[in-house]
Amino acid sequence: MEKISMSNEDYLEAIIMLGGTVDEPVKSVDISRKLNVSRTAVNKAIAVLKKNNLVSQPYYGDITLTEEGYKYGQAIYKRHRCLVAFFTKGLGIEPETAENEACLMEHAISDESFELWVAYVSKLGFMDEDEA
Repeated sequence: MEKISMSNEDYLEAIIMLGGTVDEPVKSVDISRKLNVSRTAVNKAIAVLKKNNLVSQPYYGDITLTEEGYKYGQAIYKRHRCLVAFFTKGLGIEPETAENEACLMEHAISDESFELWVAYVSKLGFMDEDEA
């Protein structure tokens, strides 16, 4: 699948974090609150995600992930969780700093490099099995 912008990846991740799935919709107002952005910004991002077949939304209705959107969002969220676990458990970084830095780094690393990194830090014991 073609990569989308970091910002749009953040929207997919937020939907996942809010409990959104292919069967469980989320409200745009909840995404707005989660990301601390305007409803207009959410609507613009959702339009892009719909165009990329990552979400579905009836006219001004709740937002549901497509299968592809769910997989993509889960992958981004996995990166986030793994990075936070490594930063906090492995390096002793404060949780708030770890969260902020994971948000930046989760978008930059390639899929191949990420999988190699996960395998490495898993061997070191910095992540629980559910995080890897």
